[in-house]
Amino acid sequence: MTMISYPATYDAMVERLKERLGDVVSEAEIRLKAEIAVEINRIKKEKNAIILGHNYMEPILFHSVPDYTGDSLYLSRVAAEAEADIVVFCGVRFMAETAKILNPGRKVLLPSPKGGCSLAESVTAEDVRRLKKRYPGIPVVTYVNTYADVKAESDYCVTSGNAGKMVRHLVEKGHDRVIFLPDQYLGGNVAREAGMRFVLAELGKDGAGEPPPGTVIGWPGRCEVHEQFTVEDIENARKQFPDVVVLAHPECSPEVVEASDFSGSTTGMIRYVENMESGRYLLLTECSMGDNIASKNPNREMLRLCSVRCPHMGEITLEDTLEALRRERYEVTVPEDVAARARVSLDRMLEIG
Repeated sequence: MTMISYPATYDAMVERLKERLGDVVSEAEIRLKAEIAVEINRIKKEKNAIILGHNYMEPILFHSVPDYTGDSLYLSRVAAEAEADIVVFCGVRFMAETAKILNPGRKVLLPSPKGGCSLAESVTAEDVRRLKKRYPGIPVVTYVNTYADVKAESDYCVTSGNAGKMVRHLVEKGHDRVIFLPDQYLGGNVAREAGMRFVLAELGKDGAGEPPPGTVIGWPGRCEVHEQFTVEDIENARKQFPDVVVLAHPECSPEVVEASDFSGSTTGMIRYVENMESGRYLLLTECSMGDNIASKNPNREMLRLCSVRCPHMGEITLEDTLEALRRERYEVTVPEDVAARARVSLDRMLEIG
């Protein structure tokens, strides 16, 4: 895990950002934000703090202040090993909660209290308890895009990058059915990858028959960003650009994933683009990540057809990051009993890789 370094002066920061983002962000915005970035980097050294930046952060923030950038799995590993006194998580609340659970001795800050998630809001701890009562003995696999109390009721936690691996691992251990929460589309894609059947959970139907062996039991949660992409989007892109390579996040519908050329986590998509020799590509994911990938791969052509941004990730700004660090505000805490139980499912996520 290599820490990113940044220039300490305003002029050097402006040049760094112009070099990386000159085709993505205006020079006026770069000059305006560079001063804020330099101040953030000064204060984090003074306070022995680190900043974690998710791949969905807006470009100037992503390229100017995070000590580590990546997807949920990578940043969870960084958070677990962090020795800094303060961890500022430029992401959304469930990510900051995960950092706190994995490293309870650190002060964890979230730059904006509005950094939520439609998936995390779609399922509650009570929903999980009802599912376990309805389907006793079936392991509960929960996506990391959930809040701490939901993780505490779960057996295993996963990211989009290792969800399929976890389900196959459980099947190999003799579990012929698995409960997968809360993303309906990710659950369907994982089931298809594992050669299993996918059905939505039926609560309050005690007389209903049990799902047959080889079934992933899902939940009707969806990402408000990824559910907007359609097969028609892919078809229209290919009509205009027959050579385009389409990359879809597994939170997209199974139909969209099947129509794409590649599906993987944010890290998986980044690596795919980096390994392309040439040609065009289209990303079906949050658009800020598209800007960040384009800035790092100027020799490859990204189709600028994306107009879907996550409103929750968009709440995290350089200005709020500065104030969170300066005032140490919006600290994220997790009750000890909840954290202890959630830690079990998270440790299993980290173990399987």
